[in-house]
Amino acid sequence: MNKTSIPSIDSGTRQWYLVDAENQTLGRLATEVASVLRGKNKPNFTPHLDTGDFVVVVNAEKIRVTGKKAEQKLYRRHSGRPGGMKVETFQALQNRIPERIVEKAIKGMLPHNALGRQLFRKLKVYRGSEHPHSAQQPQPLQLDSSALAQ
Repeated sequence: MNKTSIPSIDSGTRQWYLVDAENQTLGRLATEVASVLRGKNKPNFTPHLDTGDFVVVVNAEKIRVTGKKAEQKLYRRHSGRPGGMKVETFQALQNRIPERIVEKAIKGMLPHNALGRQLFRKLKVYRGSEHPHSAQQPQPLQLDSSALAQ
């Protein structure tokens, strides 16, 4: 009889990565970050376990989108009350809360269940280049520069 081995999840082995979002394309950055949060870059990846690492994203206000998305892309939220739908363009939301754009893009690429909510808690997004996680000594995350530099 074969036994399935499940990797032990030790919280001390989690790495911290730093991503600079300046002049990065939103979707390409989000796929790379979601993959690291999920743990798909590790040999012990298990789909139903949280094997991923922490990711700190800085310079969220300098993220860019291609084409006419800056004027045409809409972000919707609802208060839960009748008539409570609020709609905002990419430009307006980037001026107001640029962190939310990056968070929403990455969250949509994670599983839509309890595991996804647990993974999302390991994402830290900041507007400027300063962040309070220097004690964790985050390593710069090498993104696929050929795809992101377009």
